[in-house]
Amino acid sequence: MTEHSNDVPDGLDEVATVKEARLWCDDGWTARVIKNEDDEGWAVSMTLDGEPEPALVGPWTMGRDKKNPKPLDANAFNTLVKTASEFRRRHEQQLHAMFHKTVTVSTDDGRIDVTLDIEPDEYDPYAMLAACNANGEELARLKVSAGFRLTTASANAWVASGFRQPA
Repeated sequence: MTEHSNDVPDGLDEVATVKEARLWCDDGWTARVIKNEDDEGWAVSMTLDGEPEPALVGPWTMGRDKKNPKPLDANAFNTLVKTASEFRRRHEQQLHAMFHKTVTVSTDDGRIDVTLDIEPDEYDPYAMLAACNANGEELARLKVSAGFRLTTASANAWVASGFRQPA
């Protein structure tokens, strides 16, 4: 059995490898089998090293005695890492889609891509509205309210106004 410590020595970015029945640390992830407080069963949490909260918590299989949890093993751990990684990736994609929007409008001068990048600051949220031509050259950039709604209509209106501050 390997000893595990949450205290990582200076200069080391990784937690030591641990492969125990209820605790498995490897490849930047920690799987921890825990008692499910809501019922008689067990749960497993998957935490990425350095993160304060688990990326994924889910039910865990009971062992043969129907009292204790099934021990973690390499196959289960690898499956949990894959699942937790995919969950994090989808969450990051959803956040990106929520805070970064693009609309393409057509003008007499060609295609213009209008982007809105929201900065969800706790005290002063705002967004950057920008326009680029088909060659990727920036035509305009300005700060707008984080509540600004980028739609085809609002993008067309902004371009038609000569990139003036939207109302």
